[in-house]
This record gives sequence, C-alpha cells and structure tokens, in this order.
Amino acid sequence: MAHMADAWIRLLGPPRIESVGIDSRQPRGRKAWAVLAYLALQAAGTGRARIASLLFPDADDPLGALRWNLSELRRVLGGESFAGDPLRLTLSPQWHCDVLAVLGSPGNGGTDARWLDGQLLEGLSFDDCPIFDSWLEDQRHRLENCVRTLLYEASLAALAAGAAGDAVDLTTRALRRDPFNADSHAVLVKAFLALGDYRRAQAQVDKCRNLYRRELGLGLPPEVQRAIFDSSPFVDPELPANAETVRSYLDAAAAALSAGSVDRGLDHLRLAVQLAERTPDDELLAESLVTLSAALIHQAGGRGAEVADLLHRALTSAASSGVSQVAAAAYRELGYLSITRGIPDRAASWLDQALKAAEGCPDEQARILSIRGMGATDTAHYGEALTALEDSRRLAAASGTARQLAFAEAMIGRVHLLRADLEQAADVLDRALDLVLAEHWTAFEPLVTGLKGETSLAAGRLNEAAALIDRSWVMADLAGDHCYMAMAAGAKARLNVARGDRGAAESWLDRGLDITPWYLWYTVSLLDTAAELAIAADSPRAKEYVARLSSMASRSGLRELVVRAHSHRAILGDATAAEAIPWLAKDIDNPALNAFLAQRHQVPAA
Repeated sequence: MAHMADAWIRLLGPPRIESVGIDSRQPRGRKAWAVLAYLALQAAGTGRARIASLLFPDADDPLGALRWNLSELRRVLGGESFAGDPLRLTLSPQWHCDVLAVLGSPGNGGTDARWLDGQLLEGLSFDDCPIFDSWLEDQRHRLENCVRTLLYEASLAALAAGAAGDAVDLTTRALRRDPFNADSHAVLVKAFLALGDYRRAQAQVDKCRNLYRRELGLGLPPEVQRAIFDSSPFVDPELPANAETVRSYLDAAAAALSAGSVDRGLDHLRLAVQLAERTPDDELLAESLVTLSAALIHQAGGRGAEVADLLHRALTSAASSGVSQVAAAAYRELGYLSITRGIPDRAASWLDQALKAAEGCPDEQARILSIRGMGATDTAHYGEALTALEDSRRLAAASGTARQLAFAEAMIGRVHLLRADLEQAADVLDRALDLVLAEHWTAFEPLVTGLKGETSLAAGRLNEAAALIDRSWVMADLAGDHCYMAMAAGAKARLNVARGDRGAAESWLDRGLDITPWYLWYTVSLLDTAAELAIAADSPRAKEYVARLSSMASRSGLRELVVRAHSHRAILGDATAAEAIPWLAKDIDNPALNAFLAQRHQVPAA
C-alpha cells in the first residue's frame, strides 16, 4: 500500500480511515472494524483462539474467519500491523488512532479534543456476538468519559496559557456532552472573566444556577460560586515581592497546616501565590501554586476546577525547566485527581509524565508510584499495583519519609484484602498503623483502621472488626472526610450483614450513599454492596442499584466492579450479562472474585 505522511484510524463515530491527499482504503465488513477496535484497546494482546470465539462464535471455522479479517486489515494498514499469538496491533509511525490518543498511548501524539466525537464503532451492531456487544457497551462508556475529560483538561490548559477564547470553545463542547459538570461551568465562567466579558460570565452563572435548580433541585455549585467571586486575600502593596517573602509565607503555611489550622495555612499559601506572581521567578510561582493545590486537595477536600486550574498554571510556569520536582508534583496531583474522579486512563498519562519529570528525585518517585499503585488497584490490575507499591515502599524507606511509607503499606494491605490474602493484609496493615500512630497522622488513621477492621471481618473476628470499624467511622466523621466516611459506612453495613441485622445494614448503606465522596471508587463499591444485599432480600431497589453500579463502573474502567455488576445483572435475569461473566473475569487475577462467582455458579469452581 502507499505510505502516507499522516493517516488516522477513526474508531469514534462511524469508523473510517482518513489520510491526507489521497483516497483511503477502508476495511470491508463490520467484523474487521470490530477486530481492529478490540485489539486497539487490548494493549497486552489477545490470543487468536480467544478473539475468534469472541467475534465469530457461530462460524464453521472461527480461526479462518479471523484470518480473513486480519488480511483485510493488513491490506489497509500494512502487513506488519497484526502479528503473533497473542495477537497485537502494531502501527507504523505514519498511523495514528483516535482511541489510542484518547487513552494517552505513547507514539500516537497529541490530538485536538475538538475532533473527537461519537461513540466507539458508532452505527455498527453486533447482536450476533453478545459478549463482544457487552464489552463494546462498557468501552463506549469508558471512552466517552475520557473524551469529556480531555476537553475539560484542554480548556484548563488553554486558560493557563492565556488562550481564554480557546478555553471558552473547549468548555462549551465539554458542557454539550456533560451539562451538569460543575467544574466545566466554573472553567467557562473563569474564561469569560479572563476575556473581560463580565456580562457573559454572569449569564453563565445564572444559566448554571437555573439548570441545577430546575433539573436537580439544587443550588449553585460551590465551584461556580468560587469562580465568580474571587476570594483572594488582600496583599499589602508595601509588602516586598521577592523570594524571601514568598518563602516566609510558604514556611508559615506549612507550620499552620501541620498544627491543623487549615484555613490560616490556605490564606498564607494564597498570599504566597500572589506575591510569587509579582516576581520574575517562574519556578517559585510553580512551587507556590503546587503547594496551594496540594493543601486544597489533601487538607481541604478540594477536587474541582479551582485546584485543577492551579496545577495547570503551575505546569505553564514550570514548562521550561525540564526535569523538575515541582512539575513532577503537579503531574502527580493531576493523576491523583483523575484517579479519584474515576478516569484511570487519563491518570496513567499524567503519572507517566510525573515519573519522567521526577528523574533523580526518589522521594517524589515514591509518591508517584504509590498513586500509580492505588489506580492499578482500583482497576483490578493487582500485579501491577503490587509492583508499583512495593517500589514505592522501598524508595520511601530508603529516603526516611515515614508518612509515605505508611501510605504505601496501607495501599499494599488494601490489595491483599481485596484478594482475600488476609494474613498478609493483617501484617502489612499492622505496620502501617504503627507508622500512622507514631507520626500522629490522625487524618489518615480512619483508612488504615477501616482496612484492618474489614480484614478482621473477612476473617470472621466480628468483635475485633466492630471495634476497628466503629473507630474508623467516628474518626472519619469527626474529620468530615467523606471518602473515609463512605468506606466506613460500607464496612458497617457488611458487619451488620455478618451479624444478621439486615435492617441496620440497609440503614448504613443509605447513610453511605447519601455521602458524596470525591473518590468515585468508594461510591461504586458501596453500590456493589447495596446491590448484593438488595438481591438477597428480593428488594425492588436491586435494579436501581445494579443499573447505577453498571454505569459508573464501566465508564470508570473499574474492571472487577464491572464483573460484579454483570454478576448482579445475571441474577436479575440478564442472559447476555451471564454469558459475558467468564470472559470478563478471566482477565482478573483475584481468587476472591472467582470464589464469589463460583458460589453463584457463574464460573466453574477452582
């Protein structure tokens, strides 16, 4: 085939091949597009027999049908594009693929998010391949979530770079896809203000307020309110704007935050940012912005447009410095935000950039790897999670950062708990709790105590579990930490199920689901518990819980929770979901999941 300088495989929207200056050949047949899409989204490759049974279940010769479709794809993309067993997609440098660009795969370059439109394989139907159809539905949710996020992130980057007009365009497109996204509304207001268009900024605020009141019965989101009303502290014009003054405020903020005076610490940090903006030191400004955003995220519960805007501004200031611990921290925090919001694919891209920027900084590498391990745990890549977390633990121990070591140990304990490796979980969590208590790290104690309580519960030690889970709830409640409160509420529900008190369990689930934690995994996990309990009680609420669980898990790439959603759907009579369970579960290395499915007779017993 002719070589092309720039050619795109478009799998979002009606699938097509696009190239510059010549007529493009197109693969023939919907199954060829299905093979291409599946392999594009399976970076590790797929066995030929497995993909043949997935897409050609009724063919007399499934492997022969697969070979014909691969030859059709090679005719268009080149002879080296598909090879091996497991089968992988390998694109030559002139080829780009929109779904790979969305997921941040290396070698696909950047792509303008405004070009991304439509569903994966839009217009194609695969009713004759029910398992593939189920997979396709999940991937459509996942990619739509990623595209929305790309538009939002691009709008923030444009705003930070001073291109407010582009930010307006990008955010408007994001809101067409997700009209209730308060962060996008906030960025659009900020963009109008940056353009000096106060009338349109106020009109956008009014539009958002009316939408939330009319459709949701809620008031104006706080993110939007903060965007229109600048709460920056007053800076004495006589105060010298130099590195010494900025560092004084950074040091004062660290002392205030360490003493638990969060509001005072944030005021000091905002002053540091304003002063740094008046100096010629871009790196100092970047450091001040990252320090403020980190305090907002980890000590004030900030997750929205305000902190994301600060981080993008920091990266703009630090862009010329190459390898930089400040840039690495900004990338890491953006990765952390993506994980908590349920966008693991975007998180992986941010964390890859963080590791590149953190070269030679072992303490920062430890932090980045622990966040990577946390995200891999959420998406049920448990081997990858343990590798990253154990590397984080090693680096933290070598650099003497006790809190980072405690965090890595706790996350390792979480992996072992989810896989029902209870002895290992208990040992690691004991070490984590010892470190937390020695550091007087009360903000993190609810998580470690809660995980220890769940470990005791899984081992059948109910009295021990109750004491730990009760402490986890009380401490999370006193701190007002919605993530840890949601976690503890789920643990309380499971504890009451074990005690045979279904009414108390339902009450705790309702309480947990009324909370809105920023960390999406906690909500989805709670919905899984609620669905399981409602099905056991033959409750009419079961279908609602399962529908919410299925939607949230699939769009967020939470693979194990996707499988559990299919399990619940199968119990409720969904034959297609039942058929997909063994296929989806096979890729997840978790004996606890396999035991759960085997107990329901949905996979063979081990």
